[in-house]
Amino acid sequence: MDNAIYATLTRQSGLMKEMEVVANNIANADTTGYRRQGVVFSEYVAATETGDSPLSMAWAHGRLTDLTAGGTSETGAPLDFAIEGEGFFQIQTPAGVQLTRAGSFLRNGEGQLVTPDGMAVLDIGGAPIAVPDGAVALASDGTLSANGAPFAQIGVVVPAADSQLLHTSGTRFSVEGTTEPAGEIALAQGRVESSNVDSVTEIARMVAVQRAYELGQSLLDREDERIRNVISTLSQ
Repeated sequence: MDNAIYATLTRQSGLMKEMEVVANNIANADTTGYRRQGVVFSEYVAATETGDSPLSMAWAHGRLTDLTAGGTSETGAPLDFAIEGEGFFQIQTPAGVQLTRAGSFLRNGEGQLVTPDGMAVLDIGGAPIAVPDGAVALASDGTLSANGAPFAQIGVVVPAADSQLLHTSGTRFSVEGTTEPAGEIALAQGRVESSNVDSVTEIARMVAVQRAYELGQSLLDREDERIRNVISTLSQ
């Protein structure tokens, strides 16, 4: 296959991935605690069969997560919490402990503090939080009280310096390595953190990606026509 087609196809494949990511960002513009995703492009150099100059191609091999904090909005729900500053809530999932900034929680039938899909929220010691009956109050340091009596402290952590934060799905992250307690934290009750997606910026990016894809497709069409003309000429 012609080298120009190889190079263009790798770029087209990457643009398709980027379009999927941008569309997912737009779909989650109103999702509590969502973090904007981006595609990372790098150069991939391959040797050619003819031994000529190496072929340079685009490789969309990874995603970048924008960890910029989103704004907060008031809900008034007593078990909705927002982290102001760095840090993540810890939740227990079937895949192990994961992190999230989405602080919309509830009390399940067993009295535990859980996410909307039933994953237990963990305290500062990594244990599930049992919420007693009564009015729940949250202090800025994460201490939870019911009827004036403290009963738990929500665990807010950050990845250790030598650890890597990996996006798993939705608003959740896993950590390759260890976590450590966040430093100065400030939690707010009755509020949740919004998505950090700027819809206008994402729509503009979607248009740019679409135009780039159309230009690549136009090049492929011209190359296909050129090759057909060459084959037709040689066969006469």
